[in-house]
Amino acid sequence: MRTYRYTGLAMAVLLGAGLIRATTLERMSLEQLTAVAERVVRVRCVAVESRFEDGEIWTRTHFVVHETLKGTPVEQLTVRLLGGRVGHLTSTVDGVPKFTPGEELYLFLEPSGADSFAVTSWVQGTFRIRRGAGGREFVVQDTSGVVLLDPATGRTRPGGVRDLPIEEFRDRVRAAAQAPPRGR
Repeated sequence: MRTYRYTGLAMAVLLGAGLIRATTLERMSLEQLTAVAERVVRVRCVAVESRFEDGEIWTRTHFVVHETLKGTPVEQLTVRLLGGRVGHLTSTVDGVPKFTPGEELYLFLEPSGADSFAVTSWVQGTFRIRRGAGGREFVVQDTSGVVLLDPATGRTRPGGVRDLPIEEFRDRVRAAAQAPPRGR
């Protein structure tokens, strides 16, 4: 009887562990993201496709590049991220950005294989372009409504870039890209 009780408890714990959302990202400033990323680009999403690769669902998103703030300029690129939907199966990973054909954004990218990139610090490296009154453009970081760990205080707090004029965003990224690397 005791064995069944412990087995049942162990099974409940294991099943419950799969339901817990445990993604925690350490907050990075715009300057830190720029220093870590190999490329910073303004892109327009042209296609999204998900498929099984080695037993996992991966999504490949294809972009046309309109501007390069850091890294080697290219005309197009592909971002490959874990998760997506194939048929009736959906794999969701907290903190992984999702893209929609037609949208414009800035991405901070790192190499992820020979033919694709990953987004630096997932949603932190994703900045959506919004247009305000008179067509003025702003960027909104995907983490502007997400709670992140602040390494300076050891506490979590919401934040991220919200409604930053695109000119100021570009200036800060370009300045950070030209700054000498900091020693560790």
